[in-house]
Amino acid sequence: MPALLACLLAALLALAGCAPGDSVAEARGGLTLTDMRGRTVELAGPVQTIAIDDSRYLVALALIDPKPVSRLAAWAHDSNRLGREGHRAFLASEPALDGLPRIASSAENFDVESVIAARPDVAVLSVESGVTDSQIARVEAAGIPVVVLDFFADPMDNLEPSLLALGELIGREEAARRFVEYRRQRMDAIAARLADLPESRRTLVFLEAHAGSSPDCCNSPGRGNASDYLEFVGGHNIGADAIRQASGKLNLEYVIARDPQVYIATGGPHLEARGGFVVGAAFDRAEAARSLEQVAARRGIAHLRAVRDGRVHGFSHQLLNSPLDIVAMEVFARWLHPEIFADLAPERTLEELNDRFLAVRYDGTYWVSLEN
Repeated sequence: MPALLACLLAALLALAGCAPGDSVAEARGGLTLTDMRGRTVELAGPVQTIAIDDSRYLVALALIDPKPVSRLAAWAHDSNRLGREGHRAFLASEPALDGLPRIASSAENFDVESVIAARPDVAVLSVESGVTDSQIARVEAAGIPVVVLDFFADPMDNLEPSLLALGELIGREEAARRFVEYRRQRMDAIAARLADLPESRRTLVFLEAHAGSSPDCCNSPGRGNASDYLEFVGGHNIGADAIRQASGKLNLEYVIARDPQVYIATGGPHLEARGGFVVGAAFDRAEAARSLEQVAARRGIAHLRAVRDGRVHGFSHQLLNSPLDIVAMEVFARWLHPEIFADLAPERTLEELNDRFLAVRYDGTYWVSLEN
């Protein structure tokens, strides 16, 4: 009798369009998400189109969707965040990209009207956008749900749940889960090697963001984001001791006084006109190395212990602030502790990402070191 009852129950549930254990929302074809503001967002089901306030969300989409641009109803047109070549790659995958409606970037003041005018199924916004609860309410009152995600402000904690939420949102949960598991396995491998690293062996790092972009010194991450990556791989960012927010400036005297063991510049094609550090798909390794050498030869920087010891490196700013951050973590691990991570091959990791996950490839030179 229990078996018969179980069969009858299963049949009834199947007719109702659900399975045992499904929530009421799921039984009705609905979807409930918790976003990075802790908000509960209820949807009728996976959506077709979204609006994004940060072009780097395209990289997240490219990890889990074979046609990422086709998901967009609108975007911020902040192609500088992708880099010149990154933007061209996405444009080549879908020429309609630049003709899509524009909404305000997360770096700008939020514009309710442009989101409503674009009529996406969902507006996907960034935690750093500054959008207020009342603005969200106005968008939702127009019939457009809002989901707040985070790939950049606190990626160590928020990237995985954000990508999983994005996967659920567009009906690509399994693809999102596969990437999250891949990233987690590689992070766990790094953590295992550093499990017994004493504090005294942490490497002191100066990471200069947008290196050489202006005559004054020095742009640096503060707390969170890149500092968390450096801590994770056995380092310590000197900027985290002086800058309370996510980013800011250090004066040259402070940098010289801290005398870091490793110097890392970030840059990209956006710095070419300003004589800063350039790296990325548009530049070969020799060009990137020459650019890094010039940046490291500046007054004050040239006399740092890191430069004297030949521990000078450069990394793509676009790839650092990216859902592909596992590549940055592996590169930093090898730079900070070459004796522990000599066999680590981030080049192969990037190639695996291209082959196994990314719908739009990342090819080119994204990091470089000066020879001792």
